[in-house]
Amino acid sequence: MAGTANSAATSGPIRVMVVDDSAVIRGLITRMLESDSDVDVVASVGNGQLAVNSLERNPVDVIILDIEMPVMDGLTALPKLIAVDKSVKIIMASTLTARNAEVSIKALSMGATDYVPKPSTSREISGENDFRRDLLEKVKSLGAMRRHEVGGTVSKRQAPAPSPSATAGAKPAEKSSEIPSKWELRDPSNVKLREAGKMKPDILAIGSSTGGPQALFEFLKGLQKSINIPVVITQHMPATFTTILAEHISRMSGWDCKEAKTGDRLEPGKILLAPGDYHMLIEQKGTDRVVRITQDPPENFCRPAVDPMLRSVVKVFGPRVLTVILTGMGNDGEKGSKVVVDAGGTVISQDEKSSVVWGMPGAVATAGLCSAVLPLNELAGYVMNFIARKG
Repeated sequence: MAGTANSAATSGPIRVMVVDDSAVIRGLITRMLESDSDVDVVASVGNGQLAVNSLERNPVDVIILDIEMPVMDGLTALPKLIAVDKSVKIIMASTLTARNAEVSIKALSMGATDYVPKPSTSREISGENDFRRDLLEKVKSLGAMRRHEVGGTVSKRQAPAPSPSATAGAKPAEKSSEIPSKWELRDPSNVKLREAGKMKPDILAIGSSTGGPQALFEFLKGLQKSINIPVVITQHMPATFTTILAEHISRMSGWDCKEAKTGDRLEPGKILLAPGDYHMLIEQKGTDRVVRITQDPPENFCRPAVDPMLRSVVKVFGPRVLTVILTGMGNDGEKGSKVVVDAGGTVISQDEKSSVVWGMPGAVATAGLCSAVLPLNELAGYVMNFIARKG
């Protein structure tokens, strides 16, 4: 059956399958998605086996895949779905528990594209709009990418925008007017490199989102602690997930990584990771550089967000900042990177080919903010050579 799904429609609304054992959750997610006329839920099933059977018959662009289900759970179904259609984009949906966060991060290493925290009863009441916005942005952007990869087109509302930061196409349906609909594939020919900063970096600041966990593991495994500067990371992730991510980074890279809390000191050879649902800011306290976490309003629909982290880093370190922007959806990090280069610091980004989504790195690259745009496997070597050269 492999390859059957490649006959999916390559125009019109993004085709979605919702997989969850709860009919209530399937109905909730379906209503949210179909409130946007650019999205069509063409299948809704209650377990992983039914999802595989459905995909073999009816190709889709995006699958929302629950983790805990009878008959066949999401982790078991994931490789089977990819075997049917290697280009389908799979978003894992899980409740905010440590176990499910662990499973979701494992799923990303197995080929899942992204994840969303599944709404519970309380989230349906208090956080439905945030969940809907997050879900729709991911479905529309990833669906558009899938269409591009198989050589198709997207509906007029998703046609490429004239500028990297603009939202796409015609005005969406009234119910979804606040939902970003960005075309995430930017033209690498628009990249214009700038001269790197002239001062040795005293901090490495990293921003990432979709595809970020795996990119972080690979990048940090290649980065030696001999660079002897502190590292701070903002990865778009919900609470609980960042706790597990910090543990995985420590285990897989050999770096000492922890989820940051207010008062933590920046130390050479150690990584501080922004906690889910909090911005991470860096401040000067006497002779120490320390973290302050805040629940200031989201930026770029994100909390944590990369932009506030970068602004705060520049306030403390001035031009002695090296920033790396890895794979991710949207353009978070673009404004903060401009602050970095305006202060005399340096920004580099992951290239389009090695990124899961060339949204965030593409935004800084096409804005002319980067001194290098490199494949993921070359970034660590560049960083180490850059720091040594500036020494």
